[in-house]
Amino acid sequence: MNQIKKYNETTFESIKHINEYGNEYWYARELMQALEYSRWGNFINVIDKAKLACKLSENRIDDHFADVSKMVSIGSNAQRKQDDYELSRYACYLIVQNADPRKKVVAFGQTYFAVQTRKQEITEKYFNSLDEDKKRLVTRTQTIEKNKTLYKAAKDSGVVNYGKFTNYGYQGLYGGENAKQIAKRKGLTEHDEILDYMGSEELADNLFRIVQTEAKLKNENIINEQDANIAHHEVGKAVRDTIKKLGGTMPEDLPTPEKSIAQIEKEELQKLETK
Repeated sequence: MNQIKKYNETTFESIKHINEYGNEYWYARELMQALEYSRWGNFINVIDKAKLACKLSENRIDDHFADVSKMVSIGSNAQRKQDDYELSRYACYLIVQNADPRKKVVAFGQTYFAVQTRKQEITEKYFNSLDEDKKRLVTRTQTIEKNKTLYKAAKDSGVVNYGKFTNYGYQGLYGGENAKQIAKRKGLTEHDEILDYMGSEELADNLFRIVQTEAKLKNENIINEQDANIAHHEVGKAVRDTIKKLGGTMPEDLPTPEKSIAQIEKEELQKLETK
């Protein structure tokens, strides 16, 4: 079990990427190395089998195996085009199912992607079955937990004034509004927590901001407060730009729920007590 956990955390999760829309993907050439294949030609055979399995499962191949190419250096300032794929989690699952079963890492990969794919399916199905109040409770809990890891990352990056740091993120996401202005627009008092008066969609927007800011602080090894503040603003604005590209509703235009998270929690507890 310790070996499986090691491969999960250091092999497959470490090569996962997140695009501008918050979707995860893996590069085929990086997965090839993780699965200990040395030649692209051999790995292409595995990918082709996975594509066939995808088609036979009545899934669109292009949705899971996106053709990409990039220029790579081959020495003496020369470059050549290198073919690759952006793979969904499901595509990775199909690939490891068709990879060489004699490799121990392939066995670990089969377990990892099977478990994670199923877990994701269950999680999405469960979340989509919830009413709005319960969706708010779930997403609010996630923002609380992720805010803790964000502030730890911010501290490691040299942040001292956490209020200012938070405002930079809000201003990027809310088109210039800081926490005080958001609270005033929502009709909240200075003692109310803004995140407790957001619907599930607005909470999800902020959760994405929080997760991606933490990743940016760590990935770019930011080590001073001003750069951390700027990074938070950039991520907030990037999330806002993504919402706009997708034709979504800007967070400041989303309705403010009448009930706070505390009220919903109280009602849920009362329901349990009466059962």
